[in-house]
Amino acid sequence: MALGKDYAAQECSIARTLEVVGERWTLLVVRDALYGVRRYNDFLVHLGIPRAVLAARLQTLVDAGVLEKRPCADAPRRHEYVVTERGRALWPTLRALSAWGRDTFADGRPLRYFRHAQCGTEVGLAGECPACGLLVPLEDVEMLPGPGLDPDPADPVSRALLGPRRLLQPLRLDPV
Repeated sequence: MALGKDYAAQECSIARTLEVVGERWTLLVVRDALYGVRRYNDFLVHLGIPRAVLAARLQTLVDAGVLEKRPCADAPRRHEYVVTERGRALWPTLRALSAWGRDTFADGRPLRYFRHAQCGTEVGLAGECPACGLLVPLEDVEMLPGPGLDPDPADPVSRALLGPRRLLQPLRLDPV
């Protein structure tokens, strides 16, 4: 029996979710968007993804309401992709996958730390601050490089993501 191309016959919330975010590259596009990457070329450079694949993944995410495509404020002829509330809701999933990958494949050497900017405590798997007892808004999550991260990456997006920065803060690399 041939492998199907979708999960239409499945009566399952996970299957419906995989229809949107289950293809290769898609969660990495969402991750980068949460990190502040907004422009097509920046996604392209950082991910090393084929152009046609990136265009398809971005369109799927826009169609599903995970990202919103809008004109850049500083260059209206160009577009950027902004995380919507639906996209923000994927943060705990990505946070949990990141922690699982660190614990399973990275010998406990995290590539990035995520902490509550207000108090400096590492954010829990569900996005909560263990010290404050609050669910931390994404804008208040600070991302810092960990010991497993390459300190001298080749691409400009990775270099820009080396320093401490808050999630969702737009990443601006190229002059317009």
